Amino acid sequence: MKKPIKVAVTGAAGQIGYSLLFRICSGDMLGKDQPIDLMLLERNNEASMAASRGVIMELDDCAFPLLNSVSSSCCAKECFAGAQIALLVGARPRSADMQRSDLLAANAQIFVEQGRAMNEVADPNIKVLVVGNPCNTNAYIARRCAPNLNPRNFTAMMRLDQNRTFSQIAHKLDCKVTDIEKLPVWGNHGGTMFPDLTNATVRGEAVMNLIDQTWYTEDLIPTVASRGSAIIKARGHSSAASAANAAIDHVRDWVNGSNGRWVTMAVPSDGSYGVPEGLTFGFPVVCKDGDYEIVKGLELSDFQKERIAKNVKALTEEREIVDQIIAQA
Repeated sequence: MKKPIKVAVTGAAGQIGYSLLFRICSGDMLGKDQPIDLMLLERNNEASMAASRGVIMELDDCAFPLLNSVSSSCCAKECFAGAQIALLVGARPRSADMQRSDLLAANAQIFVEQGRAMNEVADPNIKVLVVGNPCNTNAYIARRCAPNLNPRNFTAMMRLDQNRTFSQIAHKLDCKVTDIEKLPVWGNHGGTMFPDLTNATVRGEAVMNLIDQTWYTEDLIPTVASRGSAIIKARGHSSAASAANAAIDHVRDWVNGSNGRWVTMAVPSDGSYGVPEGLTFGFPVVCKDGDYEIVKGLELSDFQKERIAKNVKALTEEREIVDQIIAQA
């Protein structure tokens, strides 16, 4: 039997966390032979801690063979002690009257604390996935506050955007999602995100030869960008199971490899494609041996460059706001 891997999950009793934990413990994320030591971080109030205790009771009742241990805490240092993988799900949601700058400020408090805690007590090679929105900038905050850890290992989740795009293409072309290759989503998990069909294929045939350009620009791109809002309108709650599934996909491929397939991860930019170095940006990557590499050498059209530039602008503006907050924290 392998040695257990320590996995920390924040906001574990929330909707996404609840959908996530049972799949982690069943082996969907790290493999059917990988034991888990699960550590849950919750807010420091009785309601949150009580919900966390209830979740632990359910995990116990599942009798997962892979769940070696499970604990919960409202102390970030206690939760992240020795953690090798962290899924930062908990974040401050945006209320109806909240400006984006206010949302960034509220989340900065959370991710500054968590970044500093990981910097002090986590495994030096911890892999971090930020799910809580605005996830790109929250990942940037945590990374900035953990200077002793590998900056490459602070990532944000855009796999849900890729999965949504795959599904829309599969419906449009009456194919399986497994038939689709080389379809990344660039940029920010937000309204400017850019599903890129330029290099995409279905069973080896170029997608751009199979669809109408108008459908692509006027239907697909807005549908993917607004899918979260559409789900809230339809079911009265934000995406939970699909977000948890995307988190599983992200970490599984990162740890075990993507078998040469392009997958979308928001990672610290190395300057590729004109994206400023250090900006947490969605790129096509290939995962192998527990690491990832940005797909290099793609020729970008003016259309792609324009879309990427919009995302750079949005994320740069957010970074400028939170840099000031971090400096004062």
